[in-house]
Amino acid sequence: MPPPVALALTLGFIAVLFWRDRRAHPELSAALWLPVIWFFLTGSRYVGQWLFLFGISFGPVSQEDGSPLDAAFFLLLIIAGITVLVRRRISVGDLVRNNGWLSFFLLYTALAILWSDFPFVAVKRWVKELGHPVMALIVLTDAGPKDAFRAVLRRVSYLLLPPSILTIKYYPQIGRGFDTWSGAATNFGITNSKNDLGYVCALLGMFFCWNLMSAWRIENKQERRREFALTLMCLWMIWWLLSMAHSSTSLVCTLIGVGTMLAVSTRFVSKRFIGTSLVIAIVLVVAANSAFGLYDRIVEEGLGKNASLTDRTGVWQDAIAMATNPLLGAGFESFWLGPRLDAMWAKWWWHPTQAHNGFIETYLNLGLVGLGALIGLIIATFRKARQELLRDLDFGRFRLGVLLAIVVYNYTEAIFKALHPLWTLFYLIAVDVPPNEAPKSAKVPVARSSRTVPSPRQFEVRVRYPPVAARSHRSR
Repeated sequence: MPPPVALALTLGFIAVLFWRDRRAHPELSAALWLPVIWFFLTGSRYVGQWLFLFGISFGPVSQEDGSPLDAAFFLLLIIAGITVLVRRRISVGDLVRNNGWLSFFLLYTALAILWSDFPFVAVKRWVKELGHPVMALIVLTDAGPKDAFRAVLRRVSYLLLPPSILTIKYYPQIGRGFDTWSGAATNFGITNSKNDLGYVCALLGMFFCWNLMSAWRIENKQERRREFALTLMCLWMIWWLLSMAHSSTSLVCTLIGVGTMLAVSTRFVSKRFIGTSLVIAIVLVVAANSAFGLYDRIVEEGLGKNASLTDRTGVWQDAIAMATNPLLGAGFESFWLGPRLDAMWAKWWWHPTQAHNGFIETYLNLGLVGLGALIGLIIATFRKARQELLRDLDFGRFRLGVLLAIVVYNYTEAIFKALHPLWTLFYLIAVDVPPNEAPKSAKVPVARSSRTVPSPRQFEVRVRYPPVAARSHRSR
């Protein structure tokens, strides 16, 4: 097929998907396009990188300052998001009380700017960090949070999956390339690398597997068949892209997330004692690794990697040895700058810009205090997911599966930082919104007298997924 024809068919296909989505959910807020754009840019390429593909350049990009164009665009997204939240009259006090560990973590990251060697760079990066909770709150404070959540990730998949297949098959100058260091051929679609394509597939793969489980609850048979068809089609695209990306970490984390969702859906796993079950599972895995060398078998034989994880373990040792302030760290997003970066690049030929381990990365930048805050945040999110399982199994299993997948993913990659779509997804499952934070339009008015008949527009237009009686906005 000629590439122009494939491009036209792909654009037409995407247009049909968006038309169907708009027709199925006319009640959704236009503000949801802000997190869609945020996910798209952080999951593919930044604005400056997209323009560079068409020969438009705005000058060199440095490790310290980044791209001024990208910084300005993300700042506009954040300001627009904050404006939406202000109009929705979000109570900051209630949010802080409902998300204590998350609030403490954000506050500490702001304080960590004070002892950074590069405070101006740290301030700019911390402002970008605010984009994650802002985009998450836009979704979670929508009149229909669950439908809004599904709509955002569906729209993101329309923008990322078909174009990635198109560029890999018909526009190799965009979707294919060669590894900078090994010279091996790689496929990355509209992202920047095979690992980027891998974590996009992991994010969307977990979402659509969860969506497939939830679609059984749709009462309308015709609508249920359509949802099944759309979900299976997207899962096929994700599987094809994962096989082209050859991203072992993403594949393993997707299987962990989906496996967790399936496990907690069975009768054999107690929802009330899910923490005990998880501890037992961890103990069994540690025991199996000690007895049979499970880790080496999985890494070397199953994934085809060496035990050092492509020199990652060596980078961990060198980076930890360079940590001069174990208690407080080098400052927010400041370790991989200046002399420390030069020293690491002088030794490691592949020029790492992160520790490739989220927990070590947090320790390097925020010290033991920051690492403790992160672990506390993860435990608090786990408790919220456990409570959600008892109130709403559907969303609870998604929160738990994604949480475990993200924790495992941070063993070989650092995503508790910067503009990473999985970090935004973490905020979506970590934030609890108080019940009274829903927009007033979400409330169903009550007639004051028997003669007063509410207008049909005052009621919710459509409910595709039947609500659960005990469900509330706070549990999200």
